Amino acid sequence: MAPQLAWLGLGNMGRGMCKNLVEKGNLDKPLILFNRTKKRAEDLSAQLGHDKTTLVSTIEEAVQKADIIFMCLGDDAAVNGTVDVILQEEVEGKLIVDCSTVHPDTTSANDKRITEKGADFVAMPVFGAPAMASAGSLVCILAGPSPSVQKLLPYTTGVMGRANIDFSSQPPSKATLLKIIGNTFIISMVEALSEGHTLAEKSGLGNEELHQWIEAMFPGPYTAYSARMLAGDYYKREEPLFHVDLARKDAGHALALARENGVSMKALEVGDAHLVKVKEHLGERGDINSIYGAVRAESGLKFENKD
Repeated sequence: MAPQLAWLGLGNMGRGMCKNLVEKGNLDKPLILFNRTKKRAEDLSAQLGHDKTTLVSTIEEAVQKADIIFMCLGDDAAVNGTVDVILQEEVEGKLIVDCSTVHPDTTSANDKRITEKGADFVAMPVFGAPAMASAGSLVCILAGPSPSVQKLLPYTTGVMGRANIDFSSQPPSKATLLKIIGNTFIISMVEALSEGHTLAEKSGLGNEELHQWIEAMFPGPYTAYSARMLAGDYYKREEPLFHVDLARKDAGHALALARENGVSMKALEVGDAHLVKVKEHLGERGDINSIYGAVRAESGLKFENKD
């Protein structure tokens, strides 16, 4: 008999991952949903079908009913607080899976706490934008005991993701270490695109001309971020795809790891400084792609590229 699954945390990524679990995961029981903001869970349940999902009002209820509990939360404090609640319940024999982006030390500490209570733990952060989560094309990183990782594979490739990076039998913290380092590439990519487009505009080359080159040379994330910049999505969007606070949290973790290991990450420092300007200008609407506006303003242009 298939296990009962529960999902805690329904942000942009979590909603897309749940959608694919329900539609392609061959679940024989409704997916249990919990979110701190209840309406978000209610809206997702209505979208996916009330016969395919079950809403619970507390984390405790989700843990009591589930065999595998997924978490996909915004930051380390939220993850630690949720684990505190989970471990108030009987968890022996259950599998707890953290899809959040947190510091590797947070992962290690929670791995120890969870396994001491007789549960299994796997870290499974993912790479990809919310649209990729909805399309089931994420890259999943899995680290933890091999038998536990094997339990999750039916829900990754071909369901929530297009590929796995499998660290079976390795410490769960290795997955979040890769996730943090990987996210520095995204910040650096957005910084490079922002600087390039700003120079293309001020030098007279033109943004559309640069975008044509980006499309030809770097199809995929570079082209997608470039298109969003030129469309003004970076300041028009009401709900960020990659919130400025989360981007800064990831940058902070990476810079701390770099200091601990004697590594210089100058590009990341520049990107993080621009994210500070993004938060000042856009507040809660700030997105990682809004770095473009900060670079523009620093170079004597308006933050917004369209009237």
